Amino acid sequence: MRYCAADAATLRVVVLDDLTLVYHRASGITHVLASPAPELLAALAEPLALPELRARLASEFDLEDGADGALEARLDELIAAGLVHTA
Repeated sequence: MRYCAADAATLRVVVLDDLTLVYHRASGITHVLASPAPELLAALAEPLALPELRARLASEFDLEDGADGALEARLDELIAAGLVHTA
């Protein structure tokens, strides 16, 4: 399964200190995100499978062993919010 962020044209992103506001035009909802959600959205500008996503994030962040479960949980939350979809 590959994950991809919603089309950038449907999102309005504003960074406010440690939080990121994402207005999703398709739903009309503004989401308030904290790390690592904004980083996940940025990494998913192109479709990635979980191992590819983990590798991309590991090149920028110190990921702990067993991070896949946490990544999948965050991805499920972003999918439920309509900000990520599977491809």
